Amino acid sequence: MRSIFSLLACLAFVLANPSRAAADPRMADIVKAGKLRIGVFPSFQFSRGTAGEPRGLAPDIANVMSKRLGIAEVVVVEHPTPPQVIVCVKSGDCDMGFMLIDPTRAAEVNFTPAFVRSDFTYLVPPGSPLHSAADVDRPGVRVAAVRGHASTIALVRLLKQAQPVYAETYDPTFELLRSGNAEAFASIREMLIQYSAQLPGSRVLDDSYQTNLAGIAVAKEKAERLGYVSELLEELKRSGSLKKMVDANGLRGVEVAMSR
Repeated sequence: MRSIFSLLACLAFVLANPSRAAADPRMADIVKAGKLRIGVFPSFQFSRGTAGEPRGLAPDIANVMSKRLGIAEVVVVEHPTPPQVIVCVKSGDCDMGFMLIDPTRAAEVNFTPAFVRSDFTYLVPPGSPLHSAADVDRPGVRVAAVRGHASTIALVRLLKQAQPVYAETYDPTFELLRSGNAEAFASIREMLIQYSAQLPGSRVLDDSYQTNLAGIAVAKEKAERLGYVSELLEELKRSGSLKKMVDANGLRGVEVAMSR
């Protein structure tokens, strides 16, 4: 049902904004190729439905973009981790990538202005004495984290006493918490809310250790592409279409990042 609502939000935007981008020279190479390749990894922006169909903000935004450009095909290039998506964007195998903005990543690719914001926080198991983000950074506390994710990069910068313990993707990281090999699981709030349903009595902390911003990454040499994508995101914000996509995907704790 969510995917239907997401599609309706995309179509409403396209109908309200007739195509004028097919001849835009900034995207001429993608239009000529006849497909838009987006780099993604499992996150609050991308998942797969029960039939394996792509879902989330990343495919929703890409579908709007492809319709505006007159491109028939969106190719989802899925990788396990963000660093692999960055490699895909830099190599030209992905036209753009969807991820959280981080200074270390911005050294390798360019980002649009943020289009949504959420926060990094912790999931703790039943009966945990940890009640705030400040409680977590104590000696003897092990924090499960997904290697290479923006939430982990921020975590490592902040922790002074607690010890990070790593896994490569979300499921094994959550297993560290569930098995008692970690006292907290650090990640983006939306993902932690989803995992908390798998561990009765667990809690997502109310506060956070950092606010994070999501953008679309493009290769450094593609400044003209960055301009086009940034303008489209601003239109989606102003029209209210992006907010409809967030709501249709059931993203709790995710807000549209409006420009000042």
